[in-house]
Amino acid sequence: MANHKSAAKATRQAIKRTVVNRNRISRIRTFVKKVELLTPGSMSKKDALDALHKAEAELMRGVSKGLLHKNTVSRKVSRLAKKVKQLATSK
Repeated sequence: MANHKSAAKATRQAIKRTVVNRNRISRIRTFVKKVELLTPGSMSKKDALDALHKAEAELMRGVSKGLLHKNTVSRKVSRLAKKVKQLATSK
């Protein structure tokens, strides 16, 4: 239990931030998973690129909100782009 008003307020704020950040991370994972689960026949090249761009935007938003490190996002985007490129050439 907090001993000061400011500590109690900080605890309340942390709880609110945790909920918001959890939702943001979940949203990011959803967009990334859509790209990761692509198979050669599942989508057209245009749709795959669209999914990649949406995932990239969500990841970059995560960086701006302080959820993820920029190098982590850069690595993930690179790997997703590599996967989409392989799918496009395998058709």
